[in-house]
Parts: sequence; C-alpha cells; structure tokens
Amino acid sequence: MECFSDSPQATDGQPHPLNRWTRQQVDAIAWAAGGVALYPFDATPVWPFQRWAARAEPVFSSPLGLLIHPQYGLWHAYRAAILVAPDLQLPAPAPLPSTIPSPCASCADQPCLSTCPVSAFGTSGYDVAACASHLALPPGRDCLEGGCLARRACPVGVDYAQAPAQNGFHMQAFYRAVSGPAA
Repeated sequence: MECFSDSPQATDGQPHPLNRWTRQQVDAIAWAAGGVALYPFDATPVWPFQRWAARAEPVFSSPLGLLIHPQYGLWHAYRAAILVAPDLQLPAPAPLPSTIPSPCASCADQPCLSTCPVSAFGTSGYDVAACASHLALPPGRDCLEGGCLARRACPVGVDYAQAPAQNGFHMQAFYRAVSGPAA
C-alpha cells in the first residue's frame, strides 16, 4: 500500500486515485510486454474479471459474494489484466488442483454472515442500501474507517489482511460511489 499511498495520485485530491495509479503502473508493464491493459473500473461492458480469476487460480464464491482464495482469503483483488499476443512465450501456469475445496465449505460458524451490524449479507444477496445507510451513521464509523466488519471476520487468510487505513480507504471509496459526491 505504501507504493500507492506515497504516490502523487494518492495526494493530489483528484477523483479515483487508486484507479489512476493502477493505470499508470499497469500501462507501463503492458506496453513493455507488447500488450494491452484492461481494467475492471472503466470498461463498458464490464470485463469478466471474476470469471477470468476462476480460470486462473483456485478461487470460490464466498457467502459475501466476494471471491475467496484458500490461502489469501478475501484479501486479494483484480485491478487489471494484460492481453498479450498469443505467440508471446510465457512460463506454463501451474495446474489448478481440482481437489481444493472452498474454504467456506468447512467454515461452520461463518462469522462473515453474523458479524455485519445491519445484516447486509444473506441468501438474497448484498443489501447495498442497508450497508450505505449504516456507514452514514456514527455506529458505522468502525466499518467506514477500518473496513467491512463482515470481511474482517473471515478467518481465512488473516495473515494477508490489509491494514485498517487501507481497508478504510476502500470502504470510503465504496461509500462515496453508492452515496454520491456529497458523501
């Protein structure tokens, strides 16, 4: 996170600092590889990053709707992809073991579902409005400043959890996105 937090994009006050920083970093890598960078944050139609991820590594849908990785838990993200020429010589990917079960299958307590103070996650999906309403009130300050309590409750990949400031950055960006520019 320090690479981003120390960047000009993080401190210039312009909208979407992480997206702009990601674009600057990945465009250079794509150009050097003779490829084209794709981003999940500005494509219409939206690129199928989650389907691509499921084809590339062992990830599963979690009760929260986020992809969960057996090692990293909910602490990973897909900020970009690079399309390269089909004849580019890359190392062979590691085979995906088909025997790896979802870590959620053996999680009897599922604290991710019981921790949310407004029960925003359930069998009918994610209640964005309930979450955003909670974030607007003083009791939602812990989620807004330290990140989603439900996500933080997941026991998988705790060694890879983001720092509270990083979690807060993402939650505040989410809140601004769903609440409008005045939030």
